[in-house]
Amino acid sequence: MDVTYTTQAEDMVDAICKRHYGHTTAGIVEKVLSSNPGLSGQGPLLPAGISIVLPDIGAPKSSPQIKSTVNLWD
Repeated sequence: MDVTYTTQAEDMVDAICKRHYGHTTAGIVEKVLSSNPGLSGQGPLLPAGISIVLPDIGAPKSSPQIKSTVNLWD
């Protein structure tokens, strides 16, 4: 089911996608932009009060790979 999100000042589409979907892989940002004609014309920092449709994209085809890191200095 699609979800409608109302932007806050200086929201960014990729950050909204990261918060909502948990990642930005698999063309999610592009799907959100295609579901919201004219959104890309707003610029990278969105003004407050814009309603954005976040489409239901289903489960990701593959989970994003999480790489562990090594701390060289404790």
